[in-house]
Amino acid sequence: MPPSADLIVENASILTMDPDTPRAEAIAIKGGDIIAIADRARVLDYKGAGTRVIDAGGGSVLPGFIEAHMHLFGGAAELDNLHLAGVHGFDALRDAIRPYASARPNARLLLGAGVDYSILSSDEPVTRHHLDRIIPDRPFAMSASDHHTMWANTKALEQAGILHGRQLGPGNEIVMGADGLAAGELREGEAFGPILEHFGQNRTRLGLTGGEPEPYPSAEELAADRDLMHRGLQWCAQHGITSIQNMDGNLYQLELLAGLEEEGRLLCRTKIPFHFKNFMTLDILEKASRMAAAYKSEWLSSGMVKVFYDGVLDSWTAVMVDDYADRPGWRGEPLFTPEHFAQVAVEADRRGLQIAVHSIGDGAVRAVLDGYQAAQKANGKRDSRHRVEHIEVTTPSDVPRFAELGVIASMQPPHPPGAMNFPLEPTLSRIGREKWPLSYAWRTLKNAGARVVFASDWPVSPVDPILGIQAAVMRKPWAEGLPDQSFSLHESIAGYTVEGAYAEFMEHRKGRLKPGYMADLVALSADIEATAPEALHTLRPVTTICGGKITYQA
Repeated sequence: MPPSADLIVENASILTMDPDTPRAEAIAIKGGDIIAIADRARVLDYKGAGTRVIDAGGGSVLPGFIEAHMHLFGGAAELDNLHLAGVHGFDALRDAIRPYASARPNARLLLGAGVDYSILSSDEPVTRHHLDRIIPDRPFAMSASDHHTMWANTKALEQAGILHGRQLGPGNEIVMGADGLAAGELREGEAFGPILEHFGQNRTRLGLTGGEPEPYPSAEELAADRDLMHRGLQWCAQHGITSIQNMDGNLYQLELLAGLEEEGRLLCRTKIPFHFKNFMTLDILEKASRMAAAYKSEWLSSGMVKVFYDGVLDSWTAVMVDDYADRPGWRGEPLFTPEHFAQVAVEADRRGLQIAVHSIGDGAVRAVLDGYQAAQKANGKRDSRHRVEHIEVTTPSDVPRFAELGVIASMQPPHPPGAMNFPLEPTLSRIGREKWPLSYAWRTLKNAGARVVFASDWPVSPVDPILGIQAAVMRKPWAEGLPDQSFSLHESIAGYTVEGAYAEFMEHRKGRLKPGYMADLVALSADIEATAPEALHTLRPVTTICGGKITYQA
């Protein structure tokens, strides 16, 4: 007699992502692992007196989605912010802010998120004066969708002590007005960090600054932060996500998640990196090694170093090989020199740590690939699976280097202008038509042999992998004659499953549905293969299972 399963999912259209057994009707789970996946009759042999049976109603069952690039703590914190995606024009902005403010009379700082750079118009940048006309008497700030720019009113700038500007590091800017005061636009974290810090909103951002809470949170604050992190995990589980590769991190986040695991509230397997900043010395990487040694389970792990090399295109802070098309003489200012980054890459690689670097401009992508090449030369070639995050623009000569160096291309289907929630401008004008063919070049990189993994970069984009899959399938060129960068449905699903597992060295345990693998899966409301591409967004997760436990059920 076969062992009695804890859980069986039947009446399903299972897409296993396993080439040896690509489809099945039912799946049996025991002790957190898959013990059988086959036709319904054979799987029901594993049904015992205590087996729970879930009827999938003929809908698709897929491997649990692996979110390969997101910001869990910050995303959870933003769930209650004023969401301004899709808001355009001064009147619409006013009509969104004022009711939000009225409903929160005691908030020290009012925060908006998801702002388009052209929220007023393509040729009228937001200033503090615009925001003062809407809300002059209370501190207000709002961040761009990409989280690399913030706009603040005079009250917020004044109370944070940056109305008169401040000396900042490379790649950061407080835009100043003709009157000698801050104009209201704050580019990159050092510029808007003082606002969040002054108003007590910075703890969720410490993973982006490389810091730890100081002083250490009280028991009450610790419990509140743990609950906030749990809310973020619930949001992920609701969208079919079973594994998270976080892209900001510190020891504090690991401690919060470890506390949730002890309480039985760790709903997704989570990997947390150490965030290396340009002001740090190489010996701080010992902390990254300690984090990797202390956290290495299948539920909670570290072992990655995250770095920002540049900013973003829309604020001219991404680093380009050539001048910006709409700003002659400017190529962006890197956060590291190529030589400095190479030193970091060599040392992190020597320690056996994986490296993931935010690199949006083609100049940043090249410098990071050069750093990985230097690490191989210094330490010898190994299966490092270092990553380049975003790759919004690259060059013909750098495309083949991903496969040559064994570097993962980590990309976000919602990010190309026009693909989902990002407008065409100002990004297309920043890049320039000459570089459009190799912008967000998923297909080009994949065809050149690169491993391409997909993610949302939540809260930059909605966390929903199904929306990302639709964006990848429906991707259209911006102009006639440009290459088609879209993915097929199966390639897109693989980007959120198979490739995500590979990106964290776990392809032997997850990313596919097969006996011996983790019981991480998602059941959808209908058959994804029978759904028209333009209707994919109508599919919803109805059950998410992680480690054999139901983490979400509609």
